[in-house]
Amino acid sequence: MLHPTKGEDGEIEDIGGAEALLHFLCIGWKMFYSLIPPAHYGGGLPCFVISLAFIGFTTFIIGEFADLFGCVLLIKPSVTAITFVALGTSLPDTFASMLAATNESTADASVGNVTGSNSVNVFLGLGLPWVIATLWEENHTPEQKGYDSKGTYFVPSESLGFSVVVFIFCAFLCILLLVIRRFVVGGELGGSPAGRIASAAFLISLWLFYIIMCII
Repeated sequence: MLHPTKGEDGEIEDIGGAEALLHFLCIGWKMFYSLIPPAHYGGGLPCFVISLAFIGFTTFIIGEFADLFGCVLLIKPSVTAITFVALGTSLPDTFASMLAATNESTADASVGNVTGSNSVNVFLGLGLPWVIATLWEENHTPEQKGYDSKGTYFVPSESLGFSVVVFIFCAFLCILLLVIRRFVVGGELGGSPAGRIASAAFLISLWLFYIIMCII
């Protein structure tokens, strides 16, 4: 069954049942995000700040549901973090990169969005919470959990070192692929259909390799 809707030029277009179903499944989130003010109000600053706050709230909800899901299925928190939580927080970046790749004349916006979002996740996403946690725990006594005999606050890691090494290895192969494509194809994106499919399969296999190695 087709449902009429208006396109950008005002003409009536038809959408499929799958698009209509997706629309109604996401209607709650669409109503929630409709509270964000338009970008032309206040020079765009209110839209930017409130959007960040809403994204943070959404990420919090995703993380909580992922923890509950992992607890029900008896999945370790570390595995839940690198699978469900990571997918929930990174899929918006994937769609943003896809739109940038199709709408921009160069691959800078697409690749820059991926590298920029990872920079925010690593540097700001780790640095800021660690600073807040350290300041929050300063009033605890050395006998409490998270402190050594000298009263220095610390949080020990378990398998983080191994997963970081695997990630660096996969990231190096990813960058190497982009460099090879620039010399062979002339750009990071595009090329022959076989080359595009092979590159996509290689990148997806890197992600699967990282997930499998970290779980093992």
